Amino acid sequence: MIRKELGLALLLVVISAITGAINPAFLSLVNLLNMANLIGLFGVFALGEGLVIITGGIDLSLGSMFALLGVIFIDLLTTYEVPWPLALLAVLLGGLALGGIQGFLVTRLKMQPFIVTLCGLLIYRGAARYYTSDSTRGFGYGDEAGTLSSIASGHVAGMPNTFILLIILALVLGVLLHRSVYGRWLYAVGKNEEAARFSGINTNLVIATAYIISGGLAGVSTVLFVFYTNSVSPSSFGNFYELYAIAAAVLGGCSLRGGEGSILGIVLGTALLQVLQNLVNILGIPNSLNFAVMGTVILIGVLADQQLQARRRRKVALASVARTTPRSASPQGQTSTPPRGAAVVPTQASDQT
Repeated sequence: MIRKELGLALLLVVISAITGAINPAFLSLVNLLNMANLIGLFGVFALGEGLVIITGGIDLSLGSMFALLGVIFIDLLTTYEVPWPLALLAVLLGGLALGGIQGFLVTRLKMQPFIVTLCGLLIYRGAARYYTSDSTRGFGYGDEAGTLSSIASGHVAGMPNTFILLIILALVLGVLLHRSVYGRWLYAVGKNEEAARFSGINTNLVIATAYIISGGLAGVSTVLFVFYTNSVSPSSFGNFYELYAIAAAVLGGCSLRGGEGSILGIVLGTALLQVLQNLVNILGIPNSLNFAVMGTVILIGVLADQQLQARRRRKVALASVARTTPRSASPQGQTSTPPRGAAVVPTQASDQT
């Protein structure tokens, strides 16, 4: 994994240098801080998506989850005038609950993650549009959550709070994934769920908690995006954001087969994706091609993963052949013969007869 992360970091530096050479405004402080803010916004829920992908699953419902939780969050603050700590807690618990429902359907009812989260994508978006009668929700001119707004969209020493939050969550999840038993269970389940189950791992619990963590991080991202846009349109808010998360995870080294990936790689993949988006804008490519860029990135990432997997299998096969060849064949193809003058000792009664 270290090689992948170093290669990704080198690629990020090279693309950034090329983009800065094309347009020096890319390296301006304002643009770099804006990119750091976007990396923080998209990186938070990309971490949750990465955990789900490591288990061999996928979550397609993140964008629609943002829409549903977003309109509920704004309504709690504006219409029902709920104090912002309670509204924040409700959104976080809502994200955890939606993730838990999806984890239950995947583990207990043995439904395919693709089908479960695809249905979630449709259900959550439809529920958000029905709840608001397909109308936009916003804060207006009030100060319903001034403190929370300053926290979500503020800065500390010039650094966006969203980027700082991403770093904190990445450190916590990095310890959880790479320095804990649960992290080893995640990789084991992603590699071979049946073998992990036979080894005594509660695979259902491991997979379900990955979806719960992803849902909780989606709730955090919902609050950040609400204060970033100051309004929620249920038909477009968070639209296709799950593609950003999948692309960032794949770029970061997460294999769609499961069992591979790292937190640092996901953060670097998110940063690289935002740099590519910035490069598209600098080159004057229409915004309508952003999805084409993401699709190309995902395709290249999957192709690279397939090549790495095939190369790894060839290395393992050659290593196994090298280990077994000296044992099965005698040197230079000679057959072993008893030394001269040595008596042949019969081993059975029939030999003596």
